[in-house]
Amino acid sequence: MVQEAYCRLAMLDTVEHIDRPNAYFFSICRNLLVRRLKRERVVPITTIAEIEAVSADARPSPERETAGRLDYARLMALLETLPHRCREIVRLRKLEGWSQKEIAAHFNTTEKAVEKQVWLGVKAIREAWNEAEEQAQQRLFALGSKGGRQ
Repeated sequence: MVQEAYCRLAMLDTVEHIDRPNAYFFSICRNLLVRRLKRERVVPITTIAEIEAVSADARPSPERETAGRLDYARLMALLETLPHRCREIVRLRKLEGWSQKEIAAHFNTTEKAVEKQVWLGVKAIREAWNEAEEQAQQRLFALGSKGGRQ
């Protein structure tokens, strides 16, 4: 299998189109294995399904990437609803990775005050997020119960 995959790579005129060689190689191997299994007389269907489910590409799908970007934009919008000081403390702690001690020194306050602001900010964001999710579910349920598209 490996030799056949290397032969296929060696037969290529150019490799300039290959962005990630390891993913390309593993996809060649997976395709060769699927072809070989499909030529067999008796192969459990689960074997082919398992092989086809494996992906050598660790990158997220376009759908997941888009969903991640939308979630990030939603998180940033929720962050903007927090009071200024709380928003800055949460941003520094959760997004920038500052320690509580660094934030306390930056704002000339105690670590306990920073901890409290982070807790309040994250709690407010979590509640707003959950409320938005619930509203979306209710809208979907309402659309589904009407029995058609709008």
